[in-house]
Amino acid sequence: MNTLIVYAHPEPRSFTAALKDTAVATLGALGHEVSVSDLYAEGFNPVAGRHDFETVADGGHFHYQQEQLKASQAGGFSAELRREQERVAQADLFLFVYPLWWGGMPAILKGWFDRVMAYGFAYADGKRFDSGFFQGRHGLIALTTGGTPERFSPEGVYGPIDDLLYPHRRTMLEYLGLRIAPTFVAYATPRVSAAEREAYLAAWAAQLTKLAGEIAATPAQRAAAPTTTTHWATAA
Repeated sequence: MNTLIVYAHPEPRSFTAALKDTAVATLGALGHEVSVSDLYAEGFNPVAGRHDFETVADGGHFHYQQEQLKASQAGGFSAELRREQERVAQADLFLFVYPLWWGGMPAILKGWFDRVMAYGFAYADGKRFDSGFFQGRHGLIALTTGGTPERFSPEGVYGPIDDLLYPHRRTMLEYLGLRIAPTFVAYATPRVSAAEREAYLAAWAAQLTKLAGEIAATPAQRAAAPTTTTHWATAA
């Protein structure tokens, strides 16, 4: 199995980085190939524009989706996007590892989706959700938060985290046709003890090991797997 980890955090000593490193070590130990798109370290540019293309569909009016389609048909993406799309094309499993910022993903990761998962390459008319290009492949979000589980509860100030993550899962990953595994959420990571952080990492490694086994199972077995969020609660 080939795994692509798309990782978005500017600090290599962060707990988000520890989740990424644990995923690399765990899947590597299981014999899987693992690639990492470290967006900050690689200086990925999240801003879309004509610089994304070596081809031109319309020089007078810039329509981004039209230019994406032209580039996908003619091999006209920029070198940066070709590098990322080659990684995407080889992956059976996608791990998106990032902190929750302002209820969403870091801008650099959203820009990765905007630019890399291009029309004609990652989706097209009639090729979305159950008919998407990524059918048979898997996706998983691993998330860190500053807020406690209580704040993300139905009674909490932020509301249920599954509601907050709906656009991340439904209109991005499932949109592509990916089968989405339960989201891993490490709550309040700046506030918990070293022992609690180690417990998070152990739980994360166990979830990845289980997922790798499920992906290797028969299609019927995979169809029975849950698709809701996995919550790892810590003390407030």
